[in-house]
Amino acid sequence: MLAGPIERPDPRTVPLRGDIAHIALAGKHFVPHYAVPQPRTVMPGGAPLRAAADDTAEEICVVMEGESFEVLDVAGQWAWGCLSVEGPVGYIRADLLEAVE
Repeated sequence: MLAGPIERPDPRTVPLRGDIAHIALAGKHFVPHYAVPQPRTVMPGGAPLRAAADDTAEEICVVMEGESFEVLDVAGQWAWGCLSVEGPVGYIRADLLEAVE
């Protein structure tokens, strides 16, 4: 039974956008595409996690060198993803990430 509109989750804590979501959210949220995370490691020096794909966007946190980042989408110079399905969620410059061997 539908009970009306639901409150939209905070985009900084739930890996969900209007076009894509983390595969773990399938069955909980409806979007056109679900992505299986591609793990990447943050390179030396760490990387700011930003609220938008822009160097001037709000810095949510700094992801430390060697930490894993779950990439869900890449557009241009930016990777969108999360530290875990519980967040935080945001954008990291793709050149600050390397593939997990």
